[in-house]
Amino acid sequence: MGEKCLEGKTAIVTGANSGMGMATTAALADKGAKVIMLCRSEERGKEALTKLMENKDRRLELILCDLGDYDSIRSFAKQVRAEYERIDILVNNAGFISLDRQFTKEGLERQFGINHIGHFLLTMLLLKKMGEGSRIVNVASGAHKTGKIHFDDINLSKNFNVITAYSQSKLANVLFTRELARRVKERGITVNCCHPGAVATNIGIDRETGFGKTITGMLKPFFQTPEEGARTAIFLASDNSVKDITGEYFYKCQIARSSK
Repeated sequence: MGEKCLEGKTAIVTGANSGMGMATTAALADKGAKVIMLCRSEERGKEALTKLMENKDRRLELILCDLGDYDSIRSFAKQVRAEYERIDILVNNAGFISLDRQFTKEGLERQFGINHIGHFLLTMLLLKKMGEGSRIVNVASGAHKTGKIHFDDINLSKNFNVITAYSQSKLANVLFTRELARRVKERGITVNCCHPGAVATNIGIDRETGFGKTITGMLKPFFQTPEEGARTAIFLASDNSVKDITGEYFYKCQIARSSK
């Protein structure tokens, strides 16, 4: 696979300002792609952009979007559709996890609302700009294996806990991957998802209180770096060996078994 194998291609990475999103953005840009960084916070987005642009060869654009707000997602998609002829790669990487029950602007439990519904809406609105050879990569998690979709109580008003909510949202990512792959196969678009493994990122750390920092700090030696965690998503977005594979769940750059 050539160094600049993505020359002339346009990619979007959600949650591009830290952790695996930032690592994915860097890798795709270094392979020659123009990368649109979807970030919620202007401050953190600009900080990440400045850091990433220390390598002056990278072509990056920051566009703000809150995946917990339908209007924000629609306005992001509208801008991208107006400015870009085609989207070659969409990496749905952003993830949200919370110990307490929070809600999106539309009143959905926030983990389900951002991790699944926000990305679902974004993907649907960008599909028009995708075609033969375009790739969609959904960053799921092995946590989907303990997940169950609570159709009768999607907001988990009866039995909320962080594991139930997070694993429900990640199972939805895998199911969405399988079904979307089936629906867009004839258009030559591939859709795959992956489990990044245990990665030390800011996910789960409360930015206001710092809650979770100590735990993450203690476990850090056992975790992968964001670069290692992003490896499978980068592989699915760029490697020639998977250009015709679709509807699969990957771990460590190989097809893995998802829960039945």
